[in-house]
Amino acid sequence: MIRSKINQMLDELPEEHLLHTYWTLEFIHKKYKHRQLLIEKGVIITELYGEANGIFRKWDQTFARKLSDEVKNAIHYDQYKWHMFSYEEKKCLKEDKARRAFDAVAKDEMYGMYQDLTSVFLYENAAKATAADFESEQDIYLFDRNFTWTYVHTHESMCGPYFYKLK
Repeated sequence: MIRSKINQMLDELPEEHLLHTYWTLEFIHKKYKHRQLLIEKGVIITELYGEANGIFRKWDQTFARKLSDEVKNAIHYDQYKWHMFSYEEKKCLKEDKARRAFDAVAKDEMYGMYQDLTSVFLYENAAKATAADFESEQDIYLFDRNFTWTYVHTHESMCGPYFYKLK
């Protein structure tokens, strides 16, 4: 029934609106496939809303704690937190070394946050999750519940991914 309603709506749209509709649907489909891939690996995904701001703050306080406001402004940290790695303000692993480090690190439970979302995802039973599982994601920050490491996959093919571990 819902498919026929969707098809009817598509049939009523003028041709110039179909491209936007296509890209919106492709985005939804990509998110669905990503989620299904993780679920097939046994990962339990919970979206957190109420505690998200606190988790965002703790990520900043933990991983960017030694960056001055002047440095943050100079590297456009508010635009993309991962600029602290691309501008080399924090020493980290990059590209394939970052991917291998993420694959090797213990991650039974981890958080995932996106640059422009107001919620955070909790991934439980995530030991089988790999960097390849997040290659289609843009500006995602993954990190353990104890905030000892973070893995960032950006939207820029020439930037990242990055893996940073506290010493």
